[in-house]
Amino acid sequence: MDNLKTNKILAAFLLAGLLAMGGGKIAEILVPHEELAENAYPIEVKQVSTEGNSAAPTDQGPEPILALLSSADIQAGMKLAKKCTACHEFSEDGKNKTGPMLWNIVDAGKGEKDGFQYSDALVGMGGQWDYESLNAFLYKPKAYIKGTKMNFAGLKKPSDRANMIAYLRSLSASPVALPSQEQIDAEK
Repeated sequence: MDNLKTNKILAAFLLAGLLAMGGGKIAEILVPHEELAENAYPIEVKQVSTEGNSAAPTDQGPEPILALLSSADIQAGMKLAKKCTACHEFSEDGKNKTGPMLWNIVDAGKGEKDGFQYSDALVGMGGQWDYESLNAFLYKPKAYIKGTKMNFAGLKKPSDRANMIAYLRSLSASPVALPSQEQIDAEK
């Protein structure tokens, strides 16, 4: 390309830019900008005080499920567990996947299954996977154990959590006893 052609192209871009700026200035003169005294469509926003407001919705955590365990549907829990099979194995001779193998998990120590590398948060928590802790974990894993590796939103329905826990309870040669009436009353 010769210099004259390059100059013509650059002059065309320069002229187009000058025309755009000039057109904007002329439009600004013909239609001046005015601030509105008030919005054309006012939206009323109720001011809520955060101090002493007991009506504010808060996440109270999972609902108690011990009373539901005796009538929980193991087959429904098995169906719910199908979406967990991408990361977990449920059979007695199963192997760890992305998540640990869940055979005999009820009342097992947290972060103690052999051959699986748990997050430091879970190992540091200690304790047993009893019914209450399984309920809280299945409700919202990331809220129950801050720093857990488990990417699961949780089961919001108490019946779903009870069914899942009943299914997990059945995955054992000698399942853990169902909660007593005293434990059920104490949970409420």
